[in-house]
Amino acid sequence: MTADPPKLTDRPALLRRRDRTTRSGLFLHEIAADQVKERLEMVKRSFTDVAVVTGQPEFWSSQFPGATMIADTPTLDAEPASFDLVIHALALHWADDPIGQMVQSRRTLRPDGLFLSASFGGQTLSELRLSLSEAEANVRGGLSPRVAPMIDLRDAGGLLQRAGLSLPVADTERLTVSYADAFALMRELRGMGEANALASRDRRFAPRRMFDTAARIYRDKFPAADDPARIRATFELMHLSGWAPDDSQPKPLRPGSAKSRLADALRTDEHSLRDDSQQRGD
Repeated sequence: MTADPPKLTDRPALLRRRDRTTRSGLFLHEIAADQVKERLEMVKRSFTDVAVVTGQPEFWSSQFPGATMIADTPTLDAEPASFDLVIHALALHWADDPIGQMVQSRRTLRPDGLFLSASFGGQTLSELRLSLSEAEANVRGGLSPRVAPMIDLRDAGGLLQRAGLSLPVADTERLTVSYADAFALMRELRGMGEANALASRDRRFAPRRMFDTAARIYRDKFPAADDPARIRATFELMHLSGWAPDDSQPKPLRPGSAKSRLADALRTDEHSLRDDSQQRGD
């Protein structure tokens, strides 16, 4: 029997946070949507049945008219083999089981259907994480989770393969945004619907002194490059893509099936590993 993944997100709290999203707070969704469209243009293929997995359906339906909006619930509400394109839109970082979300997305795809994900990468809000951690350790003598964990680029390809997707590709684009101070950044996060909704968050009232300390640490360590009176914040947008397996897709050659030698192509002599190591004195 497979154990359920640990609960990362307090979903009722997350939905309350998202209900407070402001139009201006969706600027990262706007950037992500533009980047997804750019990648789709490079695919050179038309898609007729599109689904978007998102916590912001009103925005994404405006970007992909006619697409089916699917809530990013732990169990996706979609029939198998229903779509030829599934876009997972800035929601993976709130998933208790990100691989499970990818697996379910792959199952909703027809053979040779495309999965695209725009998600926050591991460097997102790195400055805020450090400032809050240092401040909380100083004021309370301990730490509590305040920012949702993000996927690291080094792990992304392996996650796509574990989800059963072929031809996996992962890349990131890093954005640096400046704010007046840490409080302005935290207000913006509330406007994004991205305030702390972690299941393991500290429910106690946080003293103002802790946030004042965090703001001071942030200002001292992470000034904006173009204006030292402001602070900088990093947002890393990670794009993942993979295809539902199909016999028409290119496959790697079997080991030993090559018909020409690499040494011939490089016009060099071939040595055994033993001979080479002796020549290097190993």
